[in-house]
Amino acid sequence: MPAGDVRIIDSRQSRNWWARFLRPLPVRLRTPLVHVTHVWRIGRAVLAGHGVVAHTRGTWPHILYCFAWLARRRGGRLHLILIDVAPETARAGQFARGRAVTGVTFARHCRRWVPLIERARGGALPPAAGVTVLDREAADRLRAIRFG
Repeated sequence: MPAGDVRIIDSRQSRNWWARFLRPLPVRLRTPLVHVTHVWRIGRAVLAGHGVVAHTRGTWPHILYCFAWLARRRGGRLHLILIDVAPETARAGQFARGRAVTGVTFARHCRRWVPLIERARGGALPPAAGVTVLDREAADRLRAIRFG
């Protein structure tokens, strides 16, 4: 979905596209393909020179390094906005949006989140050029992200 020269990319877009082809398959088989498609869409938009706002698994460092590398190739930089909430709040939000991951996946995300957010709050989270940490209240008040 374009917003000016900015692309807003959500994994639900990839999931919806694949649904017509993969609906008969179990979720465990669909999820990796949806995730790869989501990451590919983000990378493609960055390489095309667009600003990108994307919801993605920020706890996978290799993906962050890949996005940062792609952005640098186009003369840009990677900036992260991390929304730090209690695990119970995050889990409730997943269920409310109909986007819950398995308990094992969620536990792994929580284990990876703690060191990631500590580094971000410490002011450095390579490969990001900038990091903003928001709590739930601040995220709810967010009305715009400006590029430039």
